[in-house]
Order: sequence, then C-alpha cells, then structure tokens
Amino acid sequence: MTYVGIQTQIRRNNFNSILLIIAFPAVLLGMVYAFLYFTKQQQDPQTINDAFTNVVPFVIIGTAIWFMIAWFFHNSLIRMATGSQPLARTENKRVYNLVENLCISKGMKTPQIFIIEDDSLNAFASGVNERTYSVSLSRGIIDKLDDDELEGVIAHELSHIRNRDVRLMIISIIFVGIFAFIAEMAFRSLRFGAFSRSKKNGGAVILIAIAISAVCYLIAILLRFGISRSREYMADAGAAEMTRKPYALASALRKIDKDPFIEAVQRRDVAQLFIENPQPEEKKFSLGNFFSTHPPIQKRIELLDQFA
Repeated sequence: MTYVGIQTQIRRNNFNSILLIIAFPAVLLGMVYAFLYFTKQQQDPQTINDAFTNVVPFVIIGTAIWFMIAWFFHNSLIRMATGSQPLARTENKRVYNLVENLCISKGMKTPQIFIIEDDSLNAFASGVNERTYSVSLSRGIIDKLDDDELEGVIAHELSHIRNRDVRLMIISIIFVGIFAFIAEMAFRSLRFGAFSRSKKNGGAVILIAIAISAVCYLIAILLRFGISRSREYMADAGAAEMTRKPYALASALRKIDKDPFIEAVQRRDVAQLFIENPQPEEKKFSLGNFFSTHPPIQKRIELLDQFA
C-alpha cells in the first residue's frame, strides 16, 4: 500500500467532490434525454429536443432542491438513520478527553460527539464543515475498548474529517439517494401504472422503465464504489500517525470485526460512513459486497501490524 500526504489526499477529495457535483447533473440529464428519446421514437428529433428543453429546468430545480435540503439537514437525517444522540461531557468525560487531546495535537476544532445506544462496536464521522463535523460512537465501542484502542478509533474518525473524506461521502450519499429514488419511482410506475396502458404502449414503458432503473442502480453502485476504498487505509495511517500506536487501532479493529452490527442502521448508503460496515454476519458475503466501499478489515489489520 502506497500512502500519500494528507494535503494530497485533501486536494484529491476536494477535486472528487467538485467532479461529483458537476458530473451528476450531466448524467441525470443524459438519462432524461434517453427516456424521452425511447418513448418518443415515432416523433421527429426537433420534437424530442423541444421536450427535453422544457424538462431541463424542472430536473435542475428538483435536483438542486433535493441537494440543498440534504446538504443542510444531513446531520439530522443521519442521526435519524443511526439512532445517535448527543453525548454530554458530564456523561462521559473519558471520551471528551480523548477527542479533545487528539484535536489539540493537530490544531483541529473539536467536533460534536454523539452516542449510539447499541452494544455492538462501531463508529463513524460525518459533516461537511467545522460547524457540522461530528464523531459518533456506539455504547459498545466505548465500554469494550480500552483507552488506547478507543483513542485509535477516534483518531481514525478524526482523520476522515481532516482528509475531507466525510464531505465527499456525504455528497455521494446525497447523489446515490437521488438515483435510488429515481429507480424506486420507475419500479412503482411499472408496478402500479404501466399495466393500465394499452398492451403495445405498456410493453414499451415496461422495457424503458426496467432499462432506466437498471442504469440508475448501476450508477448508484459505481458512485458508492467510486469513493475509493483507499480512504479507509488513509484514515488508518492517519490514526497511527496521530496516536503513534498503530497496534492499538489494530487491536480495536479485531474487536470491532467480531461484532460491528448496529441494529438501527438498515440503509447501505449510511453504512458506508462507519469504520466497518455494520451488517449482520449472514449479509457480509453477499454479491453486493464486491462493490463495498470498505476494504477487508483483516487487510487493514495486517497493514497496521507492519507499523508496530
């Protein structure tokens, strides 16, 4: 594994964020044009172009509204999806001391701290700027890790914040959510509306809906997979550098690997935020995990052991 400097990683993540923001509307508009083209094949190209021109403002405005709502309320939405609640300093000074000491050592502003009331072991960072950055820890990870191990996990999440990984992941979650919504609406239309049409038109609509839904789903997978797995390696390396205790994070990952499943987390898009994908054991080896955003945890442990 070849590591790059933090500034290089930050620039790379900033560039990828801008690329996603630019590329997504282009891909979405391309899909709209394709839909119009295949549903209006009997009409002349100018009619198709006129229809597309009329639809474009609504697509752009709708996408912008969705993005802005998700951008400004993502913390609340993620808290709802994970069941996390604010952790008061008086409730756990140990966690606050670990977070603040690490932040001071790197000149960072202390993020908000949340707790997930679950005995399993997991954690994640989220946010798009200093005002919204946060670190969430499960009750299990707080209670079952010693100070060095918990410090390693917190340093890993702080590294995601320093590297701007969290902002990139939030943008990807927003865009994947839009694609997922499009796919769901296409299948709902197929299920409840297409069969009420004439046989000829119904067959065409069915095929077009299936094709567009497949494209939406594929793009969603590629977006998720496109947020490079190397970000976890980078965060592990950042934690090792921050704490100078790579063995502690490796030990924490071994414990996390035994029980990472957070019951409240059912959405795959939110699951990519966690230090380890919080899935039940029977789902860890599904086909979808070939497109996982997390590298194998054993590989991460092996790399950390090399620093020890």
